[in-house]
Amino acid sequence: MAKYITEVLGIKYPIIQGGMAWVSDANLAAAVSNAGGAGIISCGGRTTEYVREEIRKAKQLTDKPFGVNVMLMAPNKDEIVDVICEEKPAFVTLGAGNPVPYFPKFKEAGIKIIPVIPNVKLAKRVAAAGADALVAEGMEAGGHIGVLTTMALMTQVIPVVDNIPVIMAGGFADGRGLAAALLMGAGGIQMGTRFLVAKECGVHPNMKAKLIEAIDTDTIVTGLTLGGAVRGLKNKFSVDFVQKENEGKTPKEELLRMATGTNKLAAVEGDVENGMVQAGQSLTLLQKEEPVKDIIENIMTQARETLENASKIKI
Repeated sequence: MAKYITEVLGIKYPIIQGGMAWVSDANLAAAVSNAGGAGIISCGGRTTEYVREEIRKAKQLTDKPFGVNVMLMAPNKDEIVDVICEEKPAFVTLGAGNPVPYFPKFKEAGIKIIPVIPNVKLAKRVAAAGADALVAEGMEAGGHIGVLTTMALMTQVIPVVDNIPVIMAGGFADGRGLAAALLMGAGGIQMGTRFLVAKECGVHPNMKAKLIEAIDTDTIVTGLTLGGAVRGLKNKFSVDFVQKENEGKTPKEELLRMATGTNKLAAVEGDVENGMVQAGQSLTLLQKEEPVKDIIENIMTQARETLENASKIKI
């Protein structure tokens, strides 16, 4: 029975790149896969034509396994699933909804299924339904988040899911984090924010600069009162939004209207004050723009050193 995601996907290193809407494209996904991890193309906010083109582009850029992330809240999710089954990337990750009804279709297409889950109940459900692995994502992550921390998820999910690899996500940015996850019994880690400052990442330069300047306490969670919490950097938009939320005077519909399109505004258009700069909590490690290969190799070197040192601890 496979314990590590490297065995399931046939990749060199136990590192998966998070599917970030408006950011994770074929260029970034291929760079991560070519560097020994597993890259992911995001479908969030995208058309079916875009998804098909990016999968085909990634196949031109790498002969290594890569995946596609499906946001199950998307109105065109069924059409996107059909395109993925036709184009056949190595795997899919699925979040923001119930992924189980889509399992038969992906299995028939020979695509590995890796749902993203926020709690023990869903972890058990997707494992029993035949997932090939799962991503347990803590609230330290950027973008849409649950209510449990990464450590709490590791402590509780890993022991009850022993038939497939559990990939941990949320706050991972270096080799020490990878080593810690592996010591806890994880089958790998998923990183999103760490790759935002990669040279191959097409996010707007303004957003990269804001991330590199950020300190550890610079994130804020919006949407807590709307049933869809999202973590990003503090800026004019996010601070104003949370203030309006907390005051309770702004109707829910108005708050949702305010938030619509703000992710693209920051990531694509570069408005890092009025857009939502989605990012996780491990920010001080984002010190410069560098190639994906360097990011991954440095993480693996540090992880090996950390694991070696751990073997010397006397308790």
